[in-house]
Amino acid sequence: MAMNNLDRITFDPNVMGGKPCIRGMRVTVGAIVGLTATGYTFADILRAYPYLEEEDIRQSLAYAAWRVEEIELPLVAA
Repeated sequence: MAMNNLDRITFDPNVMGGKPCIRGMRVTVGAIVGLTATGYTFADILRAYPYLEEEDIRQSLAYAAWRVEEIELPLVAA
């Protein structure tokens, strides 16, 4: 999945220190991925965060998967 398909993931230096968040809210992708990793279901997360939608969770997981596959290379001086 390309990053440009993740329209619900936002970055704002004034919100959560610029960490990837969901739709500009103070809910980070990391928080959602962490909840999922510890066994929370989509329904559990939506109960805990009633202002989120299922697509927010899906895009958080997709962003995390995309990010972990991204390779960062150092800049090399010419």
